[in-house]
Amino acid sequence: MNDSYLNFVNSPFGARLARSLGLPKPEVLRRYRADQPEFGGLIAIGAAREPRLLDALANLVASIGVTSVAHQSAGLWVPLAHRHGLMTGRFEPAQADSSGKLAALLFDASGIEDSSQMEPLHAFFHDTLRSLGRCGRIVVLGRPPEACASPRQWTAQRALEGLTRSLGKEARRGITANLVYVGEGAESGAEATLRFFLSPRSAYVSGQVVRLAAGAAQSLAAFDWQQPLAGRRAVVTGAARGIGASIAGVLAAEGAHVIGIDIPSARDALDATMRQLNGTALAFDIAAPEAPAQIAAALDEQGVDIVVHNAGITKDKTIAKMTDAAWQNVIDINLSAQERIDDALLDAGILRDGGRIIGVSSISGIAGNLGQTNYATSKAGVIGRVQSMAPHLHARGITINAVAPGFIETQMTAKIPLTLREAGRRMNSMSQGGQPVDVAQTIAWLAHPGSAGVSGQIVRVCGQSLIGA
Repeated sequence: MNDSYLNFVNSPFGARLARSLGLPKPEVLRRYRADQPEFGGLIAIGAAREPRLLDALANLVASIGVTSVAHQSAGLWVPLAHRHGLMTGRFEPAQADSSGKLAALLFDASGIEDSSQMEPLHAFFHDTLRSLGRCGRIVVLGRPPEACASPRQWTAQRALEGLTRSLGKEARRGITANLVYVGEGAESGAEATLRFFLSPRSAYVSGQVVRLAAGAAQSLAAFDWQQPLAGRRAVVTGAARGIGASIAGVLAAEGAHVIGIDIPSARDALDATMRQLNGTALAFDIAAPEAPAQIAAALDEQGVDIVVHNAGITKDKTIAKMTDAAWQNVIDINLSAQERIDDALLDAGILRDGGRIIGVSSISGIAGNLGQTNYATSKAGVIGRVQSMAPHLHARGITINAVAPGFIETQMTAKIPLTLREAGRRMNSMSQGGQPVDVAQTIAWLAHPGSAGVSGQIVRVCGQSLIGA
């Protein structure tokens, strides 16, 4: 769907008019393209006292091939970088790349154990934020508060959430800010997550908090960063069109063989989508009682590694006007069908150990929404399912996570009345709606073999929406 306002204010005439009238000017977001470099420019490194994640950052910088500059707060970075053979220097605003701008800011706050030790956060972002270029990236790293040794350390680490979310709202210009809590022992498994948050793949993901736990060991040499899903089989429900088709396309581009599932009436569209991806089409109504057994039988011979529960419907009415059928249909398709399908695949061992389950929730499941009690209930249930199932699946190395999209430009949102549609687009830090590919790229990160330490997480794909937590 086309955002006419964004296109207009980014045209030469529209940009001049927006400046003269003081109109907001949403940034055209830089999204991942296979024909363009994924990483580049300068990254500024900062740290608080006794940083514990600089080695992981040095490995990352070496892997993605960028140049780093050290802020005065990160005194240990320069000798460490030299030991890793990295190009580095001291941060000076004039040193930023040819346009005078940095590509990313990385801050290691893992050593902060008391609120009195937080001054380096202010010093680093005070000095560097204005040098961060359009569509730049901010990533703060800390330790999970709940794993901290003392109440004071827990307090200080939890405070990082307020800092990071505020940075995302202050920076604007298409800049994202996210916080990654790296648990003890999870340092070597942080690269896939850091790559995602530093890359154009996370263009519409901001203000998020992700926890990394020590996951199943995965050699970095065991996969190709360009095709990390090679040799894996992925099931995507609701794959005929829209967000589902985009998810299928991104997973296929990263090497997966995609099995798309959609209702029989969408068979032609499903066949067309899967044909383009060299995938497999399965026409099943996932809400039918026999569907879990049918899906399991169709997948049994080769098994699967990734299950993406994308299929969903809306039947909007205030609850006083909502019929029993409208309530039950939404709950059944959006939530109960996921449970039944997963039970069938897990019980039969069709979802292999080390696999990934990824659900699609919604901002409505976090904040609720007028006229959507059924939908919000089902999407909140997806969140509950992720949080409750993660411990049970841990022994098999299976992760379960969910994405919670905000306003995404789809055929469904195109039907929303203009005033509500514009409000949905503008009420986030990016001042625009997201694209289906933004949801798809986030799911691909969660499906990545290097994301074994990410489980039980809900990641909003909403441009840091002003609605919800």
